Amino acid sequence: MDFEKLTTVMRRLALEAGDKIMEIYADPNFEVRSKSDESPVTEADEAADAIISAGLRAAFPDVPLVTEEQSDSHGQTVSTFLIVDPLDGTKEFIKRRGDFTVNIAYVVDGTPIRGVVYAPAKDRLFITDAAGVSFEETGDFAKDVVGPMSQMKVTTPDNDALLVVASKSHRDQATDDYINKYNVKDSKSAGSSLKFCLIATGEADIYPRVGRTMEWDTAAGHAVLTGAGGAVVRFDDHTTLKYGKADFANPFFIAYAPGVELKQP
Repeated sequence: MDFEKLTTVMRRLALEAGDKIMEIYADPNFEVRSKSDESPVTEADEAADAIISAGLRAAFPDVPLVTEEQSDSHGQTVSTFLIVDPLDGTKEFIKRRGDFTVNIAYVVDGTPIRGVVYAPAKDRLFITDAAGVSFEETGDFAKDVVGPMSQMKVTTPDNDALLVVASKSHRDQATDDYINKYNVKDSKSAGSSLKFCLIATGEADIYPRVGRTMEWDTAAGHAVLTGAGGAVVRFDDHTTLKYGKADFANPFFIAYAPGVELKQP
């Protein structure tokens, strides 16, 4: 893989998809439907998926591509592939809360090693560079000119005063029960893959997810967090979260900054 090219293409496609998403977001009458699993999908999901998929297939025709919105990409078993969630946080999008993201990742041997997470409504872009190091870009997000970049690094956590981030739309009693095992200084809620990025920037220490997610929900955030020195492990046995399963469903997991003394379920 040409990682310089990959970084450039992922960034540009995320920005282009973000523009289309925000165009639809500004329309008070955008279409919302239910998929077969009863989860919502909007025209923004589908438009962003079309932009990203076409761009990735043109740039990397020989790399398998998995996307949330294309059912024919599911049911395969792959270990090295591109994976896309064109609009993570659809519920946040529908409720106009801004916590939605564009996610593109590259997985090698079951591990996300490169990724971009773009939150167009919040003007935040998180990306791994060609070497796999994570940065947050600021500026006007010009398509062909990279703005100022700040390297991200997880903080050293204080286990007597942890900063926890949890799901905004999916927080439940099981999540709260697990969080209560820790000494928590502050707990915040965030939507979509932004939770991974808040750990990567040092704004949080741990994100436990005791609920259903899919690989496209997490791969880009996982890559960004890894590139900032963080980790993502299974909830049950604390082994590294792996990708490329036939159904692309994740087990429960914990994203965290090393130094957090992980508790057993």
